[in-house]
Amino acid sequence: MNQKQKKLITILGIVLVFLIITLIIVVILGDQESNSTNTDTDIQVSTELSYWGLWEPESVMQPIIEKYEALHPEVRIVYSQQSFTNYESRLYTRLQQASTSSEPAPDIVRIYNSWTPKYYKYLSPLPTSIMDSTTYSEKFYPTATSDFTAKDGNIYAMPWEIDGLAIFYNKQLLSQAGVAEPPTDWDSFVELAKKLTTKNSAGQISQSGLAIGTSRNITHSADILSYLMLLNGADIIDETYTSTNLVSDSVLSATYIYTNFTLGEDPVWSSELRNDLEMFYAGNLAMMFAPSWRAFDIIQSAPSIEFGIAPLPQLENNNQVYYSMYWGDSVTKTCTNPDAAWEFISFLIDNQQDVFSASSQIRAFGEPYSLVTLNDSLANNPYLKAYTIMAPHMKSWGMGDQMFVEKTLNNAITEIVEDGKDIQSAMKNAQIDINDQLAQTNE
Repeated sequence: MNQKQKKLITILGIVLVFLIITLIIVVILGDQESNSTNTDTDIQVSTELSYWGLWEPESVMQPIIEKYEALHPEVRIVYSQQSFTNYESRLYTRLQQASTSSEPAPDIVRIYNSWTPKYYKYLSPLPTSIMDSTTYSEKFYPTATSDFTAKDGNIYAMPWEIDGLAIFYNKQLLSQAGVAEPPTDWDSFVELAKKLTTKNSAGQISQSGLAIGTSRNITHSADILSYLMLLNGADIIDETYTSTNLVSDSVLSATYIYTNFTLGEDPVWSSELRNDLEMFYAGNLAMMFAPSWRAFDIIQSAPSIEFGIAPLPQLENNNQVYYSMYWGDSVTKTCTNPDAAWEFISFLIDNQQDVFSASSQIRAFGEPYSLVTLNDSLANNPYLKAYTIMAPHMKSWGMGDQMFVEKTLNNAITEIVEDGKDIQSAMKNAQIDINDQLAQTNE
């Protein structure tokens, strides 16, 4: 072998060694990258939380969820928008089954403000490490502290929004009567309702000034009656949330006031009329009671109706009382990482302006803010201004089994208005039925 061949073999050997070393380095680095990727994946899925929402589609919720996940890569949120139809019964059944079997339940759920006495036994309380009761009462309106605190002293939900009854009014009908907006005092409000009520030649109401007095054709009848009870100073339920008092003077007086709008000498409403929403859509109803989201129904069903939203009327020389109807987010007892779930809920609450903004892209407005510090930011919103006035003074009562209670109250109203039953007897029977039910559901 000559010198030239030896030199070539040496060069080839060096190149081969270099290639082998390079290949080894690539393999090692590839393994490290793979291990790093696997570690990141493990972090991302180490805590997976299922979240049942209601009103917001995934297009609204996903950006804020991704924002949270970027800050907490070890947590993954799986959001599911639930249908409102039968939501309460589906949720309660699922939580009941999960408590006694391997049936899975969502980790984060949305509950109504009056459900706490019925639901708290299936929920995980808010840890003080996430938010103590003092901070909670400073961040949210008083009704939230009252509504979401169970009889064991723990808080079981953070308010997703603040909402409640308000007066929806037809601007054109009020303008024709020389009025810009509903009065804030009760007596003047009632007089306006009578003034805006017109009848045909047969004495039948053709235009109603106010939808109140019955139950079958008034969408929020039980809520309106509850508002009048609270406005009248009624102490409706005891501290155990299992015993109501529906035969006190204040409750009976409120029930009389409610039904007298139909049974009195100068009625403003009748059980023969169409549903209050249909009457409002048709331009034949001047004022009605409803929460903020009814605005979406009006905008969709009767876009030609020019309407406004005003605070509920109040009694003179009396403390302000408005009726709250809103939702909050809770953590279920079967959640395997409740601290992470509560931390996510707290993050949502603190970033609700982002959710409001995203929701406002698909409908007229987002959920009215639950944070007290954001109250002023909605003061000029034509749909939500009234709620900024009412929110600090809103109040509700812990029904627990809301569907049963409201159905029973509505039945009592119908018995009084349509069957001629006396108020005391109707409300006494309602009290018995409700207390029997709450003794089981609110235990």
